[in-house]
Amino acid sequence: MFIQPWDAALDDAEWQTWIADGHDFGILSVNGLLGHAPIVVPTHFTVDGTALLVHLARPNPVWETIEVDPNVTFTVTGDYAFVPGPWRAKPDVPPTVGVPTSYYAAVQFTCQATIVDEPEVKAELLRRQMAHFQPDGDHAPIEAGRPPYGRMLSGIRGLRLDVTEVRAKFKYDDHKPVAQRADTARRLTGRGQGLDASAAAQQRRRLDRTGTWKA
Repeated sequence: MFIQPWDAALDDAEWQTWIADGHDFGILSVNGLLGHAPIVVPTHFTVDGTALLVHLARPNPVWETIEVDPNVTFTVTGDYAFVPGPWRAKPDVPPTVGVPTSYYAAVQFTCQATIVDEPEVKAELLRRQMAHFQPDGDHAPIEAGRPPYGRMLSGIRGLRLDVTEVRAKFKYDDHKPVAQRADTARRLTGRGQGLDASAAAQQRRRLDRTGTWKA
């Protein structure tokens, strides 16, 4: 993922807060076996300290590849919007000369994957995930050998993804003039399509922190 200096995370807390703010679905990318394309899997995940926790169906094609090469990438994206060229044109040129772009936030984790197969350990992984996704505890006990989940454990395998590097990008035109960025956020809010509102919120948040971009 290419990151311009003005698109980089301002600090670790920025991307950590963004992930914690409901961004818990991403893409697992696994190296393909020789002669085959990489395998990509969309999935929910849970943060566990410096690791990500995932579980996938046993028939998933990732397992053979991970056993050969445990180096994987997990990417989370969100708050994206298409920004038309006229919105980005400089004041002294025709609007049609403006160059369009995409706004988005992305966090990319480089990880070492460990397959989790032992029933009790898988059950603990699922308990940690459920504590995040169903914190009210409105589910049956997750224990190996105890229904209903115990009998289902054989149908899945867990993954612990120990994070070795994090690269975060918040692409919201931070290098553009303050007035232009504020106007783009206003236009996004007014258009109100897809994730326009959340993209505008990210742009305003970054604008408040950075003001005029300084290298």
